[in-house]
Amino acid sequence: MMKEEGEWEQVTSPALQHTPAFGSWIGRQTAIALSEAGWKVVLTARRLDMLKETAALCKNETLILAGNVLDEEFVVDLFRIAVSHFGRLDLLFNNAGISAKPIPIETMSLQTFKNVIDVNLVGSFLATREAFKIFKSQEPQGGKIINNGSLSAHVPRPNSFPYTCSKHAITGLTRSTALDGRPFSITCTQIDIGNALTDMSRGSTVGALQPDGCILEEPTFDAKHVGSTIVHIASLPPDVAMLQVNIMYGIPQL
Repeated sequence: MMKEEGEWEQVTSPALQHTPAFGSWIGRQTAIALSEAGWKVVLTARRLDMLKETAALCKNETLILAGNVLDEEFVVDLFRIAVSHFGRLDLLFNNAGISAKPIPIETMSLQTFKNVIDVNLVGSFLATREAFKIFKSQEPQGGKIINNGSLSAHVPRPNSFPYTCSKHAITGLTRSTALDGRPFSITCTQIDIGNALTDMSRGSTVGALQPDGCILEEPTFDAKHVGSTIVHIASLPPDVAMLQVNIMYGIPQL
């Protein structure tokens, strides 16, 4: 979306989401919120049917490209096509993520650990790398990257080695991106989300394992508030940075 002359301009937002992250509604709610705010959005995920459903809910122009964020060639093409279609890039939302079954580390396979690290960290790295190339080369220079972290980047859950390690790594990615991007008007934010109500969690009464070994059903909040928070971050001028933000149910169960 082009702003009036002299104002900051925002044009397009490639949001990288696939597998559970997209089905959780966080990606969808964010895409809808950005579109309503006037952003032109590029969506990617594995499932084309989910992408089409989300695009139909967006008010502004939307481009969808199905693929795997671990496929380096696909990620490179994704950003090339986005810029070719819209002319420039102003925002990246790294939202792809998975978790693993909560089991003790001594029974966990290396492949299970690597699967989570690959999706949650390597996928975000690939997207960040391509966004950096564009942000540094375009005029006016710069852009924003928002990484979907987790409260697990601060407080781990029991038996969550792969997920917790991956989210602590996202904090490192966020801080390195913010530091190295500073000379080029590139900002980076980590949004740590705690128990947003998702499509998969609706009606669930299973609860979550607590540090003391008990199972408790935890409170949740509407995922639409994640979308509105991301819109706010995206609306900040280039000389204002928000490094990290936590969004959770009003009475934290920490």
